[in-house]
Amino acid sequence: MTNRISRRGLCMAAVLGAVAPAAWAGAYEDFFSAVQRDDAGVIADLLRRGFDPNTLDPKGQPALILALQNGSEKAFNALLASKQTKVELRNSKDESPLMLAAIKGNVDAVRTLIARDADVNKPGWAPLHYAASAGSPRHTEIIALLLEHHAFIDATSPNGTTPLMMASHYGSADAVQLLLNEGADPTLRNQLGLTAADFALRAGRTESAEKIAAAIRKRQPNRGKW
Repeated sequence: MTNRISRRGLCMAAVLGAVAPAAWAGAYEDFFSAVQRDDAGVIADLLRRGFDPNTLDPKGQPALILALQNGSEKAFNALLASKQTKVELRNSKDESPLMLAAIKGNVDAVRTLIARDADVNKPGWAPLHYAASAGSPRHTEIIALLLEHHAFIDATSPNGTTPLMMASHYGSADAVQLLLNEGADPTLRNQLGLTAADFALRAGRTESAEKIAAAIRKRQPNRGKW
């Protein structure tokens, strides 16, 4: 009798062991489908049942980044509601959720991520580069917000590009002026020897180029006349 019960228990364990992975696979699909659909209810339920919010999709993307990419605000908030969610989990391009929020111009998401201690500074491309890569008023607001939280204003990308250079080519004249007012160095060059003014002129942004030229003139010492 005891042996029969033991064998029965082993068989039941084997069945459960075979079913569990399939159920987990279903939860995996449900989770990322919910992120795409912006279904906070399904996400919250899966997280309550122990699903890991830091699970990567088949392309190596964290759910938090996918939510930001898709504009799934409810999904984003549901993920951040979990203390287990890692706000610095990056994708294969070394992009952080804060970087994605910055380039998307999502001011609320930027504030929320900073409140969760997301890194404002990082080696290579940084959130400030991404905020400077578009020209809406929201992006300028994010630049100011990042600087308020001690973002390194002259952060250099792997090829030596600074946020000011990005703003000069892709951002607005207001963003350029903000960076200059906050102390960005207009004389720096990237690995190709290009300055922020060169970036502006290549993009046909004469107003930004003029602002940069004026900032450079202010840096030059006044010379008296005989």
